[in-house]
Amino acid sequence: MEVSCHEIWREISNYLDNDVDPRLRERMERHFASCRHCAALIDSTHNMLVLIGDNRAFAIPADFGKRLYGKLAAHLASSR
Repeated sequence: MEVSCHEIWREISNYLDNDVDPRLRERMERHFASCRHCAALIDSTHNMLVLIGDNRAFAIPADFGKRLYGKLAAHLASSR
């Protein structure tokens, strides 16, 4: 059974924490291989965690969060 983008986004923190069932992990990895939006989300989230873990300081544009959520909402609306 294939996972949806919604399920990916709901479980992404658990995935990165290696706290998902092995079967769900395998399904999520198959989804990443076929969905460029979720693949970009997992890559950027992983990279963000690496940067935070390294205590690097960086500036995020003021409207970054608003634009990110807008794009995610548009993708969710189009994938239904």
